[in-house]
Amino acid sequence: MIEPATPKVLISDKLDQKAEQVFRDRGVAFDVRTGLGEAELTAIIGGYDGLAVRSSTKVTADLLAAADNLKVVGRAGIGVDNIDVSAATQRGVVVMNTPFGNATTTAEHAIGLMFALARQIPAADRSTQTGQWEKSRFLGVELARKTLGLIGCGNVGSIVAERAIGLKLKVLAYDPYLSDERAEQLGVQKADLADLLARSDFISLHAPLNDDTRGIIDADALAMTKPGMRLINCARGGLVDESALLAAMETGHVAGVALDVFNVEPPGDSPLFGRDNVVVTPHLGASTTEAQENVAVDVAQQMSDFLLTGAVVNALNMPSLSAEEAPLLKPYMKLADQLGSFAGQLTETGLRAVKVEYLGQVAALSTRPLTAVVLQGLLTPLLETVNMVSAPVIARERNIQVTEVRSEAASAYQTMMRLTVTTEQRERSVAGTIFNADRPRLVEVAGVPIEAELGPNMLFLRNEDKPGLIGALGSTLGDAGVNIATFHLGRSEKGGNAMALIEVDEPLPEEVLVRVRGLPHVVQAKALRF
Repeated sequence: MIEPATPKVLISDKLDQKAEQVFRDRGVAFDVRTGLGEAELTAIIGGYDGLAVRSSTKVTADLLAAADNLKVVGRAGIGVDNIDVSAATQRGVVVMNTPFGNATTTAEHAIGLMFALARQIPAADRSTQTGQWEKSRFLGVELARKTLGLIGCGNVGSIVAERAIGLKLKVLAYDPYLSDERAEQLGVQKADLADLLARSDFISLHAPLNDDTRGIIDADALAMTKPGMRLINCARGGLVDESALLAAMETGHVAGVALDVFNVEPPGDSPLFGRDNVVVTPHLGASTTEAQENVAVDVAQQMSDFLLTGAVVNALNMPSLSAEEAPLLKPYMKLADQLGSFAGQLTETGLRAVKVEYLGQVAALSTRPLTAVVLQGLLTPLLETVNMVSAPVIARERNIQVTEVRSEAASAYQTMMRLTVTTEQRERSVAGTIFNADRPRLVEVAGVPIEAELGPNMLFLRNEDKPGLIGALGSTLGDAGVNIATFHLGRSEKGGNAMALIEVDEPLPEEVLVRVRGLPHVVQAKALRF
């Protein structure tokens, strides 16, 4: 009998030595080779089953193409900006991160930066160490009774909120996925973005970087803030327009800034530097002994479990499935993700409840993983690190009520899944089925029958059922050079509510969406990505 080969992992970035001990104890072979150039890494990666990284190693499509035996990439930390997750998925490589190991450390760093801004500690330190004694120069402000605005109130933001409330600050939170119940538990007041900007003395960013949040603090946002506001960013550099921030500081509108992250890292000789009211650190949010130990141990345990037993924890691109269930559930996994993603991309207010109905043949299968994938798709548009393992936990933390309904009695289709999402403003449903054994298809949106296969780039349209719209839409897209791949229509009744799902060859530019929204009879137009 041939013994299975011992899996082998390359540790290409500096990790706490406890990671090595985990691999050693579990019988996983490993090499530690840090500081390799891209060519050096590419030359050797084919000999490894796993790759453990932090933020220095760039896991590119070219590197993955040379990784013939690679099965898993483990990121010791949260962000995976340095990993081409899409290319990894295409190559069948699992990408894991460790989303919970450094949340407390990052939150504490944000609180520390807030103190540093309020009392001008770095500038006062520099002055005093040069022999000066400038007590009157460094007049600070108290934190107590001030208002802190949190943009993002997930893992890190909620810890910042708890610490800030203990310091007697009033805390506002802008987070589309923060439920009323969770806000009440934390002791924060929910606010829309404009209200938060106008009322906050300090603003701290704790949001993921995506298409909706990129540049969320720009010139328009800064103009809405309270004069004398102070800004802290320990999340992602791309959330802030640094040029607009500099301009607001030069006018005195912004009293102080503390940045741990930058649009480009390292930032070089930034024009923000050299000012007494600017505090900067070199991306230290996760840099404590405890956090480094936590993420190193977490990633080593997760990678060992996967390589030795096939168990999947905190994977960003693979559902948690046993070998027996995978073939049966695979097509439903894709449908579940599409239903969740469809609803999630259309959701703009806090979630209250999620109901997933399994009708017909699918009801006889193990539906718990499917519900987890639905939640993953639903939460992904606004949460950077959500996966099918963490999605149910996040839903519970945010008091989102999740219900499964199963009925093996056949409906209009032999097998069907329906997702109903209840937000603070409305209820929305979307249903789908599987045809030809493995091809997901939408069959109903908001009670309106519409059959469509979802492609990578879709345009969703709600409109009044009036003549002329299809022609006007086609002309608008054609004039913009947008090619239509498929076109699916549905309506509730003649002359009533109607909708369309249009697959296009490339992502729709915002200016084209604006033109579509301006067409007569259009109620809603949104670009969707799958």
